[in-house]
Amino acid sequence: MSRKTLLGAALLLTLAGTAHASSFIVTTDAVVDGIAASTHATSDASSSLRDNKIVQAARDDAASFVGSQGEIRGAKLESAFGFIRQQAPSLQASDAQLAQAILAL
Repeated sequence: MSRKTLLGAALLLTLAGTAHASSFIVTTDAVVDGIAASTHATSDASSSLRDNKIVQAARDDAASFVGSQGEIRGAKLESAFGFIRQQAPSLQASDAQLAQAILAL
């Protein structure tokens, strides 16, 4: 299955789960699952989000972002957001959802 197909599926799951406040967890799980699936779908470890140095370097910033409910935005996290959105332009996830996904990788 191609990365774009998996990310498209994650996008659909993300959009479907935004109706209720309690669905944030479901939505985040869908984004995490979509990103995790995309990392397993490719055999090229250098392009894998899980193994990507930019994404891994952003873990501490992602924890601060989530812990502060979006108040603390580190430069490494902003760089990871840009990288992920460049790799998956059709993925429409909020910054909070991406930060949660980075922590789950």
